[in-house]
Amino acid sequence: MSTPRKTALALALPCALMAAAHAAADFPVHTLDNGSVRATVTDAIGGRLLSFGLAGHANFLKVDTAAGDPSAPVDATADNVGWLGHEIWVGPQKEWWSHQDVNPARAGLPWPPDPYLSLARYKVEDKSADAVTLASPASPVNGLQLVKRYSLVPGKPHSLRLDVDAANIRTAQVAWDIWFNTRAHAATRVYVPVARRADVRQQAIEPKPDMVPLTWTLADGLFSLDAFPAGAGKPHRNGKILLQPSAGWMAGFHDRQVLVIQFAHQPRTAIHPDQGQVELYNDWQPDAPEKGLMEMEVHAPYETLAPGRHMQASELWTLLPYDGPDTRRAHVAFLRAHAKELGLQGL
Repeated sequence: MSTPRKTALALALPCALMAAAHAAADFPVHTLDNGSVRATVTDAIGGRLLSFGLAGHANFLKVDTAAGDPSAPVDATADNVGWLGHEIWVGPQKEWWSHQDVNPARAGLPWPPDPYLSLARYKVEDKSADAVTLASPASPVNGLQLVKRYSLVPGKPHSLRLDVDAANIRTAQVAWDIWFNTRAHAATRVYVPVARRADVRQQAIEPKPDMVPLTWTLADGLFSLDAFPAGAGKPHRNGKILLQPSAGWMAGFHDRQVLVIQFAHQPRTAIHPDQGQVELYNDWQPDAPEKGLMEMEVHAPYETLAPGRHMQASELWTLLPYDGPDTRRAHVAFLRAHAKELGLQGL
């Protein structure tokens, strides 16, 4: 879907500084820290994940805590605010405003995301030292209420689990999927297990005279976007790739950390035809890399829910330190070396 992605200059702060940054922006923050990894979550602005990093390392996620006013009122006229971090959307995108009557002017539009799920204050349903559970308001835009749980994983000190429950709060059936959207820095090198070229679909997102499409490589069973160096005079690269993975994981390398995201692998028939189970959006501005963005996205199965029915999806995130070269060859070798311990298929 060719839609604008409104992003602002992000703050890539070390984990040790994140709490101060959020306090300055007046965010309520819940911290999960086991000494190996540290995550911060807010029940404001859509109950989103603001940071995740190894101890002593920077936040792997890209966030912009100055993107807007977290106390601003939320209703069906609210526009997107580029807080970034990790949030939950629902798919397919083309139907975001097609099943509502609270803002007829937006009927059929594919943007912005549902403000009740992305911007509203969530209720803290449960909180402990290693987990926090947050509930959204019931959305009159898509008829869902979300419950998100972020938890550290016993026996896996480098891991964080993200669980989402979506309930149909309407008196009629609805049909959606759960969509995980993880925002990372534009230079993040992402690898996805893909078996064949027919499992790769490419979209141009923002066709403009100064932009060129993304290019990519599929070799040794792994898909990756081609990397290009920063520097003035090089073209602005933008686009989105929809993938049918051959296994349920992807991995991103950035700033001496590797984020491995694992999820339940689905057949192509379970995913809405307008989406891919994995989607990568990349905006690479070579003269200002800090202004770009990488989105690591996962769609759960597209489901029809009767009134009162629920659907669930989850991701398992694992962070590993990485001190090797920033090359595809070195990255693939690293993933193969850790495949058995992490349970990565398709390598």
